[in-house]
Amino acid sequence: MLIVGIAGGTGSGKTTVVRKIVNEFPNGEVVVLPQDAYYRDNSHIPFEERQKINFDHPDSVEFPLLIEHIKMLKSGQKINMPVYSYITCLRSKDTIEVAPARVIIVEGILILVDAELRKLFDIKVFVDADADDRLGRVIIRDIAERGRSVMQVLERYHETVKPSHLQFIEPSKRYADIIIPGGGENDTGIGVLISMIRQHLQKETLTDHA
Repeated sequence: MLIVGIAGGTGSGKTTVVRKIVNEFPNGEVVVLPQDAYYRDNSHIPFEERQKINFDHPDSVEFPLLIEHIKMLKSGQKINMPVYSYITCLRSKDTIEVAPARVIIVEGILILVDAELRKLFDIKVFVDADADDRLGRVIIRDIAERGRSVMQVLERYHETVKPSHLQFIEPSKRYADIIIPGGGENDTGIGVLISMIRQHLQKETLTDHA
């Protein structure tokens, strides 16, 4: 099993990179664990307070559960991945069953921040993108998917997203084995990563047949 961690700032193009990788291995060889599924349940906090949560701070993520789930997959066990809603800022009662696969991709803005989580990754990737490009994508996404207005997005960006990016996410880039500049449009960088994954799978197949 190969475990790949793909980090990068909000709106950097991580999801596009992941989608392009998954499209290259269509036979169920790759499963994705998004960090977004592992935001802490905030049902004990009033709705107005939940809307102020800083999702770009490491404290917002339940890293121990994510680490436990990766270890379970490595040992051949299925997991029940949480489902999280950005609109209510709550975990759903439903979960998604995820079975082990040859490649596990863990994707999220903060996944290279946690030292214990980093140890589990065979390949660590940071998707880099210009701050203005990231902000543009965040505005479009948050209006379409999270029910926010342009003013709410900009306010949140300046109050929490940008400071947390500079404090936590940008410094985590130094842990990456591969940096993909230009986000999801960098087909050369993504191609290098896909080649590394393919080589690993070929080696694994040869070992299995030896």
